[in-house]
Amino acid sequence: MILIPTESPAARDIERRGSSGVPFKISATSRPKTNGAIMIKVRRIGHATFETPDLGRAIDYYTQTNGLVLAAKDNDRVFLATRTGLLAVQLERGSQPRCTRLSFEVAPDANFAEIRKQLAEEGITCDERQEPCPGIAKTLSFPDPKGTTIELFSQWGFLETKANPAGIGPLKLGHVAFFCSDPAKIAEFYQRLLGFRVSDWIDDFFVFLRCNTDHHSVNFIKGERGRMHHIAFELRDASHIIDACDVLARSEFPVVWGPLRFGPGHNIAIFHRDHDGHTVELYTDLDQMKDEALGYFDPRPWHRDRPQRPKTWKRQDGPIWGMPPPADFLRT
Repeated sequence: MILIPTESPAARDIERRGSSGVPFKISATSRPKTNGAIMIKVRRIGHATFETPDLGRAIDYYTQTNGLVLAAKDNDRVFLATRTGLLAVQLERGSQPRCTRLSFEVAPDANFAEIRKQLAEEGITCDERQEPCPGIAKTLSFPDPKGTTIELFSQWGFLETKANPAGIGPLKLGHVAFFCSDPAKIAEFYQRLLGFRVSDWIDDFFVFLRCNTDHHSVNFIKGERGRMHHIAFELRDASHIIDACDVLARSEFPVVWGPLRFGPGHNIAIFHRDHDGHTVELYTDLDQMKDEALGYFDPRPWHRDRPQRPKTWKRQDGPIWGMPPPADFLRT
């Protein structure tokens, strides 16, 4: 029997050497602290808010192709949920297509007054809103360094989804990825203020951050201007991916990349572009960090490392299987 040492992750930092050749370190498993304690501990990603110039087309895509359920609507806002009743996407009428806000759940006993005070000490101004959308009692919102509004919530309820939805039908919103000028700087913000942990880097230009067992809930990619790169929805299994390909073909949304199995995260995925040109990922089999104290991802046969720990991947590593990305996938 071969024994593989599993040293304590608290004693290890991931050392990265970027394209410049200058080494830098970001702890993969340590818990970022301010004044001796994590300021905010995010538990999961909630929903994403989009502005769109054509609300009708957006509703049609999300209900007929993506497979979310129209849970509530007013003149300029639409709320879409998964078949289980989780709010996943909020649509608002706007002059250009863009992702403007991300919501995150915090613990049920989170003290919003204390969070507001701590953020004020960092020079961050918060807005508090009562019942801002269906199912959520209260949010505390503030901008992140690239201008996306972060909305924190703790008290929420499932939305009514009696309608029999069409389309793909994802289980949940999984993650959202953004371009930004300095991925290391914004990763530090999400770690220090929101309690995220680094799961992986690709060289020094692409970082994956987790807030629960999922390998990542947000990603940041080096780019010239801050905007969303892609939004990702979790599907049931590989057969659900195949079904999704058929739905996309019937709806005339061609698959632009995939199927493939990634290296970082090891998820099986396909990508397409939606009605507004946003890149949408549909995935399954994402790596899970079941125990932070152990510091390795739940073992799977397709892992390249045994055990698979947070690390820096090389850009040339490529997927475990599947074609490399198209030339414009990381268009900036």
